[in-house]
Amino acid sequence: MIHFDLPEMTKELEELNHKTTEPGFYDDIEKSKDILQRSKRIQSKLDRYSKFKHQIEDLDILNSLGQEENDASVIEDIRKGLDSLIKSVEAFRLEILLNGEYDINNAILTLHAGSGGTEAMDWCEMLLRMYMRWCESNGYNAKIVDIVPGDVAGIKRVSFFVEGEYAYGYLKAEMGVHRLVRISPFDSSGRRHTSFASLEVMPEISEDLQVDIRPEDLRVDTYRSSGAGGQHINKTDSAVRITHIPTGVVVSCQTERSQFQNKDTAMKMLMSRLVALKKQENKDRIEDLKGVQMEITWGSQIRSYVFCPYTLVKDHRTGYEMGDVQAVMDGELDGFIHAYLSENSQ
Repeated sequence: MIHFDLPEMTKELEELNHKTTEPGFYDDIEKSKDILQRSKRIQSKLDRYSKFKHQIEDLDILNSLGQEENDASVIEDIRKGLDSLIKSVEAFRLEILLNGEYDINNAILTLHAGSGGTEAMDWCEMLLRMYMRWCESNGYNAKIVDIVPGDVAGIKRVSFFVEGEYAYGYLKAEMGVHRLVRISPFDSSGRRHTSFASLEVMPEISEDLQVDIRPEDLRVDTYRSSGAGGQHINKTDSAVRITHIPTGVVVSCQTERSQFQNKDTAMKMLMSRLVALKKQENKDRIEDLKGVQMEITWGSQIRSYVFCPYTLVKDHRTGYEMGDVQAVMDGELDGFIHAYLSENSQ
């Protein structure tokens, strides 16, 4: 359920602000940082709530003046004001829904090509572009950290970081198998093909939430980058692949400038994946973790993108759909994300 307790939030803000005045507040840097960030987020919500109240009051006054003076010209101004207010309130409502433990964190996304050969690899690359466009239009910074090109076209796998507040909260709605139906450009006969790709979404985990990873449980391999990256990355074995032996989880990074940076980024990815698995499996010991295998094929898709014989993008979890496929591929995903978040908050 949507929860916005104004008195409780006001009380918590007062308590947090009081803590900042206590002696030795900044002695524990991490704790003080968390308190200041929490205080900032609550203050932001209260400020926006206050702004909405003022906007409603202003529109009410404008409406009253228009009626008193019999001035119909204010109707258009009121309509525009209401449209703007409704959009702002809806965005605020969705942000309130994002109250999960890691929702405010950055996100780590990994796309895998599934059934469909070259067509699936091309589909994987199309999805990467779609998410990059969504990030750009929503003010998020996206950075590719690992990519494995396809044999003929497209990509077999790609991992990328999405940085910004609530990146994980929003993008977790996209996790699952995505199905494409279209006339394949790789089929000389012009036949219709169905292809699949999966998206894994994890929150970037801060160091204070680390699980215990023993050095002897890790296998670290270095290799040369398989993708474009300039002369430096292609001439040195700077790419890093880390395997967590107890669970079989494998992560890799190849786009940073040095082997050290690639290893550091790969460790962040490994940490996030193990924490996510631990939470999902509800296990107390890292040795008990097992990765969740997802069939990237028929019957497991969360969403279908149909280019032919008609155009439609439909989410099978919520029923939300759009007929403008190109707009979706250009990053217009908010409707799908909002529908998922709203339905899963009940």
